[in-house]
Amino acid sequence: MRFFVRPHQVPGRLAAAAIILNSGIGKTKADEQTAAGLHGMAAGTYPFLRGQDPVAFTRLLSKGELALGAALVLPFVPSLLAGAGLTAFAAGLLGLYLRTPGMREEGSLRPSQQGIGLSKDLWLLAIGLGLVIEELRSDD
Repeated sequence: MRFFVRPHQVPGRLAAAAIILNSGIGKTKADEQTAAGLHGMAAGTYPFLRGQDPVAFTRLLSKGELALGAALVLPFVPSLLAGAGLTAFAAGLLGLYLRTPGMREEGSLRPSQQGIGLSKDLWLLAIGLGLVIEELRSDD
């Protein structure tokens, strides 16, 4: 496992970090209504979250996004670790897209107008998988 980012990995890591850090920063200011909406959507897809307090859930989500964004920005965080975190996070977002009613056109994987924002998280998954695969296949 390399302990420094390869130059060609920087654009993808920074692009993903910018989106995730922005999202995490935005959630630090979430009011109760926003927290309830975020929690409701997440709990609808992931039932184990139903018992969690919406405000506490949103704070934890915000901290997780900030930590992941920082891991992607910091060049001494191994790409395998940052990529694994990004892959897991993006898979969770795509789970929301696939399981939340109204996000896709009926009988299709194509996004509805409401689902376009979540469907675009596919590129986060691609960046994360690219980092992981490259590091696992690396000979040096």
